[in-house]
Amino acid sequence: MQSNLILVDENDKIIGTAEKLDAHKKGLLHRAFSILIFNSKNEILLQRRALHKYHSGGLWTNACCSHPRINEDLYVAIHKRLLEEMGFDCALEKKFEFIYKIWFEKDQIFEYEYDHVFVGKYDGFVIPNSEEADEIKWIALYDLMSDLKENPENYTFWFKEIIAKTGW
Repeated sequence: MQSNLILVDENDKIIGTAEKLDAHKKGLLHRAFSILIFNSKNEILLQRRALHKYHSGGLWTNACCSHPRINEDLYVAIHKRLLEEMGFDCALEKKFEFIYKIWFEKDQIFEYEYDHVFVGKYDGFVIPNSEEADEIKWIALYDLMSDLKENPENYTFWFKEIIAKTGW
């Protein structure tokens, strides 16, 4: 785990920093981002989180999600992290931001994030980082929406929230 997160208020104004695990244990609101990637067939790239992740391991989610580091510009962080997690970079456009909070009983932590959501298009090779993802797949939106309804337990909380907010 990276050592520190950027703590923010409900307007995304920086109010401090905290060690990553401590912020999650105490439920402190912190800055995060989520990246959705589509190909030219309008399929969305999903990753199945590595089983060893500190929460939500083995669940399907968006292509990339992380936290910008202290003194790191958000727009630098999204490109850097996409390259680190999926082995590629592409143009990204900010779509919206939202706050969510959830308690993970099994892991005894909160996710309380001010999440900036970005979308990009990409058709090349994907080389997932095995520390982050156990598997990837491209899926048509229709099939994703159907599976989300039938098997919501297979997806991360924040990904379901993002999809609900997009209106697809």
